[in-house]
Amino acid sequence: MVVNRDNNNNNNNNINNDDEVLSEVRRATIDAAAGAFSGAVSRTFTSPLDVIKIRFQVQLEPTSTWALLRGNLAGASKYTGIAQATKDILKEEGLRGFWRGNVPALLMVMPYTSIQFVVLQKFKQLATGSSKKEDHLHLNPLLSYLSGSVAGCAATIGSYPFDLVRTILASQGEPKVYPNMRSVILEIVRKRGFKGLYSGLSPTLVEIIPYAGLQFGTYDTFKRWMKGWNQFRYPNSVTAGGGDGLSSFQIFLCGLMAGTGAKLVCHPLDVVKKRFQVEGLQRHPRYGARFGVEHPPYKNMFDGFWKIMQSEGWAGLYKGITPSLVKSAPAGAITFVAYELSADWLDTHWTKS
Repeated sequence: MVVNRDNNNNNNNNINNDDEVLSEVRRATIDAAAGAFSGAVSRTFTSPLDVIKIRFQVQLEPTSTWALLRGNLAGASKYTGIAQATKDILKEEGLRGFWRGNVPALLMVMPYTSIQFVVLQKFKQLATGSSKKEDHLHLNPLLSYLSGSVAGCAATIGSYPFDLVRTILASQGEPKVYPNMRSVILEIVRKRGFKGLYSGLSPTLVEIIPYAGLQFGTYDTFKRWMKGWNQFRYPNSVTAGGGDGLSSFQIFLCGLMAGTGAKLVCHPLDVVKKRFQVEGLQRHPRYGARFGVEHPPYKNMFDGFWKIMQSEGWAGLYKGITPSLVKSAPAGAITFVAYELSADWLDTHWTKS
């Protein structure tokens, strides 16, 4: 009888362990699928602004705004403002030009956001001891920022080569030097070796640690404030939305504010990163001096900051900030809304099945 009881206990423990494993796999699958979907939706909607931002960042000549600030109007610049850049791209490349590099961008962003949200939710689950999203709102703010940074680093390392290829395709303009992803990859490997597929990874990680930390940390902070506002204003009801009691519009606002703040702080790091990514690669001369060809390359990230400051001034570190803000604010908002809604939908339908 004692032996049978022990066997029953062991069987129950095994069943419980199996259920826990299945629950973990289910949660990770939902986060991965919702993350990939949200990244694809956000990237597709904001691709035109991303293309303009990249063209500004890799252009060594000043834009009109920065030239006015520095009192230098003599230099010929291909792009001199968002409206002018939009008009030129539309005229020279057609509508498709605004989605140039979108395929590698999707191949980059889907695994990126997938990995990011899986790692983020797992980190929060370990920190809080709960897989429920409403419990994650009570996470220590410092751990909330840290979880974003860890998730951002993991996602960046896992998807970086696609980000590099996307940047090169989006920056080249017309006539094309690289007709497709394959030609870019072969040229990178030929000139830099396989390690060239990770060119610019160091400044990217230096950028993503504060950026992802700020974006996800402030997003959680805004959600806590918004939930507190809901409880203050509607003490006897719960706002329609996910498990945290927020509406889709409130989630959108939280993502909008988080994306704007993070981008304002970290944009200079993104400029330096883009310069490293296009170093030494070909582009039509009408798009200006080529970094690493007519313009000497940077020795490292700090050297990059110093040389940009010397040749382009403070304004050089914020090239492309306007399209970047116009793009990243709604991009962050769309990502968070699409993730929250799709994760809730998958969770509900998986539970029913």
